[in-house]
Amino acid sequence: MSEVPFNISVPDSHLEILQQKLALTTLPDELEDAGWEYGVPLADVRRLVARWKEGGGYDWGKEEAKLNAELPQFTRDIDVKGFGALNVHYVHKRSEVVDAIPMLFVHGWPGSFIEVRKVLPLLVEGSPEHPAFHVVALSLPGYGFSEAPKKPGFELGQMAEVVTQGGDWGEFITSRIARDYGKKHCKARHSNTPVAAPPHPVHRPLLLLTHLLAVIPFISAVNPLAYTDRDKQNLERAMWYQKKQIGYFSQQSTQPQTLGYSLADTPVGLLAWIYEKLVLWTDGYQWDDNEVLTWVSIYWFSRAGPGASVRLYYEVFKANPDLLLTLKPIKTVPVGYSYFPKELIPFPRRWLKTPTLVFESEHDSGGHFAAHEKPNELVGDLRRMFGKGGPAFGVVPGKTGF
Repeated sequence: MSEVPFNISVPDSHLEILQQKLALTTLPDELEDAGWEYGVPLADVRRLVARWKEGGGYDWGKEEAKLNAELPQFTRDIDVKGFGALNVHYVHKRSEVVDAIPMLFVHGWPGSFIEVRKVLPLLVEGSPEHPAFHVVALSLPGYGFSEAPKKPGFELGQMAEVVTQGGDWGEFITSRIARDYGKKHCKARHSNTPVAAPPHPVHRPLLLLTHLLAVIPFISAVNPLAYTDRDKQNLERAMWYQKKQIGYFSQQSTQPQTLGYSLADTPVGLLAWIYEKLVLWTDGYQWDDNEVLTWVSIYWFSRAGPGASVRLYYEVFKANPDLLLTLKPIKTVPVGYSYFPKELIPFPRRWLKTPTLVFESEHDSGGHFAAHEKPNELVGDLRRMFGKGGPAFGVVPGKTGF
């Protein structure tokens, strides 16, 4: 169970295979003036592939060295009931502040441990004005340089055993940690992807009633239950996701192995599959080509291969087919939410209210990858939540962050 230092070191043979595959790339045709309507534009993929090729300007060796210099990395074996020991990769950086608050940072798909890269120096920074954190950011099993489970059935409960700021899968995993290990091992949690069960005649009938009263025109000029303008924008965003972005979810939660062949065999297929989400799930973030290629390369060079990462969707929804309808609030652990307008499904605020919701912060810009897009804003929220006068100040005994 001891911690073993780790450096990323992709073998030359793997780099050569990547270059061979890129050299043999066959790109599809494209309709005139298609833009993003049909998916990732051909011009974008052609440009990125040219840069990824040897001599094109992208140098994985340099990016690998930067990651190793910036992020202190380790591995350790973690036993998971029914699955044996899994070798898990993670970033672990301690603050110079002795009483810093321990924080577990959990990524989702199509993210990885590098999502902590921009927030890490801010989180560990000591100051009389704000708390500091000791940070662990792991690669989920099957992602990055963590070992993947070999047997079916590895879902949220098992992820919670392995691994709290979280987004995407991190929201579901940290919720499960709070539910299963709250009070003793999880003192508070924060999410930039807040999720709750929607209005439903069985599971949330009162919320359904208020929702109907909010959208049905009142006789009077003012409807006291009406949604705010921001709530309406959130609902529009959620409808956009359902109509235009749900395809990846359906495939990954039903037939992940079929998709895995393409992701594992063709780097350009993997690039297009992830690049689409990076662009459309952010709020006008100006992606640098090197950023994109490093993000995708983490998947391409991952320990188990990129196909392993998408199986989590299948396992979770096979075990919990009504997960999104039956989410229950955690009653024992205080939670804080950061709201970014271009989150994938940014629910109206009233849907998310729980007795343990102690901190909320609404931002005017930002999307799904908040730690990467808006690191200062996200860290600012964490500092206010856990800082002096904040609702979670001193929640970890003996650890105030000052």
